[in-house]
Amino acid sequence: MFPEVPAGSDRVAATLCARARPVSRRIIITTPIKPASWTYAEEFVAEDDILAAARARAEEVGVAPIGSGGGAALRFLASVLDARAVVEIGTGTGVSGLWLLRGMRADGVLTTVDIEAEHQRLAKETFSDAGISANRARTIAGAGLDVLPRLTDGHYDIVFCDGDKREYPAYLAEALRLLRPGGVVAFDNALWHDRVADPAQRDEETVAIRDLGRTIAENESLVPVLLPVGDGLLVAKKVWTPET
Repeated sequence: MFPEVPAGSDRVAATLCARARPVSRRIIITTPIKPASWTYAEEFVAEDDILAAARARAEEVGVAPIGSGGGAALRFLASVLDARAVVEIGTGTGVSGLWLLRGMRADGVLTTVDIEAEHQRLAKETFSDAGISANRARTIAGAGLDVLPRLTDGHYDIVFCDGDKREYPAYLAEALRLLRPGGVVAFDNALWHDRVADPAQRDEETVAIRDLGRTIAENESLVPVLLPVGDGLLVAKKVWTPET
């Protein structure tokens, strides 16, 4: 037999029962965007004739430059950071370099490294066509891991990596040394043609990029984000830590 409920307590009882019911949670899962939306976002910031010509040169020499969405992201980062000094690994024909230079401050200098001297000649042509003065782009011919150790510690605002994918983890170690506190490291092809997200893919390049992502995500001195622009742009900020 239930205890007698005082008169006028129906509303209170109903409220208590409602509070006792388990609360259902709605989990909103965002579905992948349609190809048309991806293309719209990728081309949101249009490229001019100079960048189009640089892409044409890249196709002629067999180089795959960063996409327009990734390039726009690089310019944005360089602008937000008011970047004065940037390192680029993988000059290509100057597509990514020009995006970076256009975001950097007027006196900023891009140091760009490529093992192919011919690529750097074409990049200089791109920069010249864009009206970039020669003293703002320092080209160094050589392998990234041979050149990076010779650069100054803590001097750079951005380190952009688009070189040998197998060397990405080693590039990260060098980048952390080169960056000033608050600086940013960025890696192109972070999704590597949809292979990184597929655990069945175990080729050397894919494994290296996957390991890089894990290392960055687990590093407490970095603030990372993986941007789904182009073939993926992995970006991480080097956190400033006060001296003890």
